[in-house]
Amino acid sequence: MNLKNALFIAALFASQFGFAQELAQVTFNKKAGFINKAGQEVIALQFEKVGDFSDGVAPALQNKKWGFIDEKGNWVIEPTFDRVKAFDHAVAVVAQGGSWFYINKKAERLNLVSTDKIYDFEDGLAFFKQNNKIGIIAPDGTEILAPKYDLIRKFDGDYARIKNFERWGIIDRSGKEVIPADYDEIGNYMDGSAYARKGTQFGVVVQGEFKGLEAVDKIWDFSTDGLAYARKNKKLGFIDTKGNWVVEPQFDKARAFVNGLAPVYNGSKWGYIDTKGNLVVEYQFEDAEVFSTDGLAPVKVGKNWGFIDKSGKLVIPAQYSITAFGLDMFDAGSKGFINGVARVKFNKTWGFIDTEGNVVGKWYDNAELFSK
Repeated sequence: MNLKNALFIAALFASQFGFAQELAQVTFNKKAGFINKAGQEVIALQFEKVGDFSDGVAPALQNKKWGFIDEKGNWVIEPTFDRVKAFDHAVAVVAQGGSWFYINKKAERLNLVSTDKIYDFEDGLAFFKQNNKIGIIAPDGTEILAPKYDLIRKFDGDYARIKNFERWGIIDRSGKEVIPADYDEIGNYMDGSAYARKGTQFGVVVQGEFKGLEAVDKIWDFSTDGLAYARKNKKLGFIDTKGNWVVEPQFDKARAFVNGLAPVYNGSKWGYIDTKGNLVVEYQFEDAEVFSTDGLAPVKVGKNWGFIDKSGKLVIPAQYSITAFGLDMFDAGSKGFINGVARVKFNKTWGFIDTEGNVVGKWYDNAELFSK
């Protein structure tokens, strides 16, 4: 294939799938639009409010009514709704005149299921409620799980926590119980295990069997590294998915292991340990967050935040504020860098920096996370 043909095919592919680029909503002087990762304003700041892109479209507010725009800023659905939720698998939940209902991308009303409450779709599944019990449907209205639970939490990947008669368990996306609702408390499902509580006893459910941990009075969710921090005799350590201590309880505070390192607190400062409990970054920070997949972690020096590499070197000066972005605390990018950029606050304005500390674009009154 010659270069000319290759470039033509690449351009065609990009034009067909351009909506997959990551865009971030930004606001300046009470007008909202979107920028790309080069910092370019690809959708002009012209709306009263916008929401994140999902399923190729984004909600936008104009003249106090919501509609949906495409990646070029053109209206796909005219602004006629009082409130809207994001599209997922070509279905969205909207409100008009005090009533919530489903629509497709032609703005046609859909009657998917008889339900006492309208739930929006996420990753191809939505809850529905009948007679105070919760079930699950697909975007075409197909029943995945008949209403049988008092509560189903949002799916975390392929698994969700369920509650019945004040007891907790876990189901998969097909509705199958992978851990029966036998526990007073339960954590996220990781490698066939989850932390759980029976009465006052904390432990780990391993392949369906509950393993109690002596003197443990609290366990947090497992991180992507397959470790959870747990508290014993007022000190925190780390356990694996089998319920074994991999780092003995010795810390006053701790956060999740991500990419082999975890922030820990010794009563006055934060540092970082490896999965064997070795201190690899000295106790020196006022606060510290988990490492991202970009190999950088936010740390607080004085009143401001900067970023260190895995050796503990401050590679981006401490001159910013940061935010959790509303993401899961165990996500590798829950604070700081996500896919090459970090959202930061500087001199009362918000924007993005790259892993070299360069400002991406310019500063805004507000900026939200990039989404596809």
